[in-house]
Amino acid sequence: MTGAGRVLSSFAALVYVLILAPIVVVVMLAFSADNFILFPPSGYSLRCFNQLASNGPLLTALWLSVRIAAVVTLLSLAVGVPAALALAKGRFVGKDALTGFFLAPLLLPTLITGLALLLFFSPLKLTATLPGLVLGHMTVTVPFVIRMMTTALANLPDDIEAAAATLGATPWRVVRRVTLPLATPGLIACACLSFLLSFDETVISLFIAGPRASTLPVEMVRYVEGRTDPLIAALSVVLIVATLAVVLVVERLVGVARAVGK
Repeated sequence: MTGAGRVLSSFAALVYVLILAPIVVVVMLAFSADNFILFPPSGYSLRCFNQLASNGPLLTALWLSVRIAAVVTLLSLAVGVPAALALAKGRFVGKDALTGFFLAPLLLPTLITGLALLLFFSPLKLTATLPGLVLGHMTVTVPFVIRMMTTALANLPDDIEAAAATLGATPWRVVRRVTLPLATPGLIACACLSFLLSFDETVISLFIAGPRASTLPVEMVRYVEGRTDPLIAALSVVLIVATLAVVLVVERLVGVARAVGK
């Protein structure tokens, strides 16, 4: 290994340490026996996890986030996959401009998006409602679905679709029986990513959520505003494990690299 290679490797290792260090701190605090956040903890126990299992507001917000994320995932695929098909396979005037329009939300800070949605939803009385939260989350998830599915569809071999069309298959039949089955890894990746993005969305939810429609990230923010116990650290560990489980399932089923079209 050259000197430059050792320097880059050391720099990469330092970056990984800086990224993972907060996670290590959170994990240690999750098993703390103290009644307040203290690092390093004076002792370790499962007390926070036992309290988490009986915390009504957090559990209610958890299941609400799961339901919203499931609906957002289905709607994002229903909207994003046809759009990605048109952009990846279509040939029409203004295609590049339309692609830029669909992907524009990816370039905006979520703070600006959340404020814009609040101003737009308020006259429509969609704030503090489940439809408002679903639509707000879709402004984040749909562009990701379009981006990933466009890449996945562009990497599919055109000759297979052409062969199916030559044998008499209609365009819709080609899409349903050839294109979408070949793009299954991308669909799985988009579904998992949409679910995680919606479940984890905080900024937009803070603008739109209300007392009767409070998602888990919003409830976590409200919890730490008035309390200093390590209960949220225990919840964070549960969410980290669940996220890793989703990634491992995708890797086990289709492979992460294949799922994103590489």
